[in-house]
Amino acid sequence: MKTKNIATVYAVLAAALYAINVPLSKLLLNYAQPTMMAAFLYLGAGIGLFIYSLIEKAFGKQVKREPLTKKELPYTIAMVVLDIAAPILLMFGISLTNSANVSLLNNFEIVATSIIALVVFKEVISKKLWFAIALVTVASAILSFEGAESFTFNSGSLFVLGACLCWGLENNCTKMISNKSSVEIVIIKGTFSGLGSLICAFVLGERIPAIYWILCILLLGFVAYGLSIHFYIMAQKNLGAAKTSAYYSVAPFLGVVFSFLFLSERPGIQFYVALVIMIISTYFMVKDTISLQHTHEHAHGDIVHTHIHTHGSDSENHNHKHNLPL
Repeated sequence: MKTKNIATVYAVLAAALYAINVPLSKLLLNYAQPTMMAAFLYLGAGIGLFIYSLIEKAFGKQVKREPLTKKELPYTIAMVVLDIAAPILLMFGISLTNSANVSLLNNFEIVATSIIALVVFKEVISKKLWFAIALVTVASAILSFEGAESFTFNSGSLFVLGACLCWGLENNCTKMISNKSSVEIVIIKGTFSGLGSLICAFVLGERIPAIYWILCILLLGFVAYGLSIHFYIMAQKNLGAAKTSAYYSVAPFLGVVFSFLFLSERPGIQFYVALVIMIISTYFMVKDTISLQHTHEHAHGDIVHTHIHTHGSDSENHNHKHNLPL
C-alpha cells in the first residue's frame, strides 16, 4: 500500500477513535465536572501511550523513532498550553449549550486548521480540498440541525468556538514536530496537558470524581485522545495539517453513528442526506491525495530521455525518472 494511502487510513482511524468520545463524554459528564473531565481524558492519553510504548518494547516491536530535541521546544510548549485550554473550553461548552450547537461549531476546527496552515505555515491547499472541506462542513451542519433554537449564539457557543481555534493552532504546531516520535508527542501532550488541566480544576474548586468514574475517563482518554492523536500525527507526516484535518472531519458523522449504536438514537432524514454529502466529500479528498502521473519524452541534442512526473496537489516537488541511451 502506498505511503499516502496508509496515512489516509491513519487519519480516518484517528477520526473513528475520537468519535467514540462524543456519546461517552455526554454520559460521563454526569459524574465528573468539566475541567476534571478534561484533565483525566488527557492523563488517560499520556499514561495509556506510555504503557503502550512499554508493551511494544517488551515484545521487541518498538519502532525506532526520532526523539524530540530543543529545536522543537517552542512548538512542544505551544502544543501543551493549547491542549490545556482546548478541552476545558470544549467541556464547558458542552455543559452550557445543546449538542447540536457543539457539533455544528466543532467543525470550525477544520476551517481554523486549514486557514492557519495556509496563512501562517504556507501550506498549499488545493481547490479540491477546499471543496471537500466545504462539503464536510455543510454535511455536519445538516447532521447537527435540530431546529432553529440550535443556532442560538450563547456563552456555550463562545467556549466551543474558542476550543476550535485552539485546536486549529495546535494541529499546526503538532505538524511542525510530526516527523518525531508520535508516541513521545502524545505522552508529553497527555501528561503535561492533563496535569495543567488538573491544576486548573483544583483552582476552580472542582471535586475529584469517584475512582470508578476516573478509571472510565482514563480509558476513554487513552482510546479517544491517546490512540487517536497517535494515528493523527502519523497521518500528518505524509498528508500535512490541512488534509489530515479534512479526513479527520468525518468524526462528527461517525459520532452520530456511535450515538446510534451506544445510545439507541434513531437518525432522521438529515442523517442520510449528510451521508451522501460525506461520501462525495471523501471522494474529492481521495482524488486530491492520489498523485497524478504522466510521461513525456525529451530530446536534447543526441540524448533522448523520458521523464515520469508525479505531482502532488499539496506539494511543489516532483520526481523524475531518466532513461538515457548509452
